[in-house]
Amino acid sequence: MKSKLLNFKLNKNFKFQISNFRDGFTLIELLIVIAIIGVLATLLLANFISVRQRSRDAQRKADLRQIQSAVELYKADQGSYPPDLPGIYTNPCPGSSALTGGTVTYIAKIPCDPSSISIFLGPPGNYYYSLTGSTYTLQACIENSNDKGSNIIYPIASYNCSIQKAYQLTNP
Repeated sequence: MKSKLLNFKLNKNFKFQISNFRDGFTLIELLIVIAIIGVLATLLLANFISVRQRSRDAQRKADLRQIQSAVELYKADQGSYPPDLPGIYTNPCPGSSALTGGTVTYIAKIPCDPSSISIFLGPPGNYYYSLTGSTYTLQACIENSNDKGSNIIYPIASYNCSIQKAYQLTNP
């Protein structure tokens, strides 16, 4: 048997009146709570997606700086920049390409783009390396459209990124 809670009220004749509490929630109350939870979930999901994009962009920038260090070490030993970086244009990234010069390994593995989906609209690949004479360019598409760093170029001319922004490094 279900027990009911009782509420004692004092009516206008100063006599006690007993009333029952209602059981459960109304449909309106449930809909309001579900709407509030939906709004909060939407806000959190949008923030989570933005954080993940910035994280992948930070990884791309670190990868390009790592590749740049290897390219500069290659030039210091070999006297010129490498004509090409093995595996940098292939999609999916093989993960086993290395930059070597003779018996020296400058980078054991060319890093892959951290995104599992391609953000390139043009030729497939991970990162972009271009050598013109004694000048090279390293580029990676970025996802965060609000990134305004010093090495961000917009619009890019070499290949098409989904938001037309790229992080670029050149020889120092």
